[in-house]
Amino acid sequence: MRLKKILRDLITSAVENARTAGELTFDALPAFEVEAPKQAGHGDLATNLALVLAKPAKLPPRKVAEILVSRLAAPEGMLSKVEIAGPGFINFFIADAFWYLVIPEIHALGQAYGNSGLGAGQKVQVEFVSANPTGPLHIGHGRGAALGDALANLLAATGHEVVREYYINDVGNQILTLGKSLYFRLRELKGEVIEFPEDGYQGGYMKDLAKDYLDQGRPAPPSPPHEDTLIELGRYAGDAILAEIKQDLNDFGVRFDEWFSETELYRQGLVEKSFELLKERGFLFEADGALWFKATEFGDEKDRVVRRSNGATTYFASDVAYHLLKFQQGFDLVVDIWGADHHGYVPRLQAAVQALGCEGRLQVILVQLVSLLRQGEPVAMTTRGGTFVTLREVLDEVGKDAARFIFLTRRPDAQLEFDLELAKQQSSENPVYYVQYAHARLASVLRQAAAQAIAVGEPDSRLFPRLSLPEELALLKLLAGYPELVEAAARNLEPHRITYFLTELASQLHSYYNKHRFITEDLELTQARLALVSVVQTVLAHGLKILGVAAPETM
Repeated sequence: MRLKKILRDLITSAVENARTAGELTFDALPAFEVEAPKQAGHGDLATNLALVLAKPAKLPPRKVAEILVSRLAAPEGMLSKVEIAGPGFINFFIADAFWYLVIPEIHALGQAYGNSGLGAGQKVQVEFVSANPTGPLHIGHGRGAALGDALANLLAATGHEVVREYYINDVGNQILTLGKSLYFRLRELKGEVIEFPEDGYQGGYMKDLAKDYLDQGRPAPPSPPHEDTLIELGRYAGDAILAEIKQDLNDFGVRFDEWFSETELYRQGLVEKSFELLKERGFLFEADGALWFKATEFGDEKDRVVRRSNGATTYFASDVAYHLLKFQQGFDLVVDIWGADHHGYVPRLQAAVQALGCEGRLQVILVQLVSLLRQGEPVAMTTRGGTFVTLREVLDEVGKDAARFIFLTRRPDAQLEFDLELAKQQSSENPVYYVQYAHARLASVLRQAAAQAIAVGEPDSRLFPRLSLPEELALLKLLAGYPELVEAAARNLEPHRITYFLTELASQLHSYYNKHRFITEDLELTQARLALVSVVQTVLAHGLKILGVAAPETM
């Protein structure tokens, strides 16, 4: 049920009717809102149209509101009351009987309830995680992975054609540094006393890589090594680390359609092709022997080097070429999910996208840090220092579902505190347990009904008036608003809205369950309540699927 849209259409029709009758005259209908009022006593939905239309219509807001209300032609039984409040807000009170319509709708659509064609014909790429293959995924990568995968699920549910991509940064200094790190660990395993380089990757995983390297019968590299040897060692280590990254993501329930290597940009000559295009558009210039991009013409704080005086291209040059490729592949929207420490990089990349003629087609989502608590104490983490907590450790300790759900309990631009002990609790304090238990609890109720030969088949609308409790109406209203909430979450690229909704729906359900029996001596009341909780279970499962979290039948 898309009640806001239904009401918006009714309001728009009322405006046109008043305009035809000469009661309202204006040039263009201004943008207006149809939203739930902050206070429940002000109705189920309200609009500010009379206030924003007053000036162009040259009438007082309350007079405009009176005209609109008089011209409103709502379906019979939809509205129990319409009020004009304050300076001209129009408050709508939906009749109880209208909320009942959501039950047969959800029953008929099943797991398609909440899906839509909002993004039909729109091709979207979501690029996320994209961690350098220089070490295992840490907990911060886990948050980005959960966000990217849930966002892709959300966009797919709303009709978008979605491609998930992981960009492998396998060119440049980090591969050389990785090879150097492996080289020193190999020497160490051979019994040499070494002084490990300060800029090396110091995590214990490098020692494991060195051991695996030798266990495969590979010869230790000569000392001192040639740079080509270090790069070869770096690529060996990078491939091994990437294999572990893929396994960790798979176990985290995250899949990618494409794994794109930065090396391909150079193999296909895409960096030079992007230079040619920017030159044609007049956005490259030479100075001090280097090649520069005119980023300041698009609001960036300074111009950016794309090729240094020694002929080496910059990371920025690779990113320009990579995004040009994305748009050449026909994506209407490209979503990049980055760590918040990359915030300063956003303006220059957006400048490049504008220069390429693709303004408005890139959206960058920045993900704030995760602070981890273990037994109430914060855990310090540094990637190069090797003191981080890996995603694999978190998965092994709390499981996929708890990790994914908790990562999605906050907006990405808000810092997240991840309490390991809380994530393992089987209590209402654990947010994922709370929601999953609501689904399992309803599955148990339906099993009990089946055991007592009480059929939960086609909902009988004649019994719906038995659902008159405040808890029942509150659940119906939440269910009715779900499709529009999903669409709003997709439009704003905010899957955490689904998490908030599921938590509220579970809360309402648990409150209802704790106060009232679902299977009673009154068969008609029982069947009405079972019809309600059956569709609640359907919506819980749909939302959990978007988040990539299981909807268990038993717990």
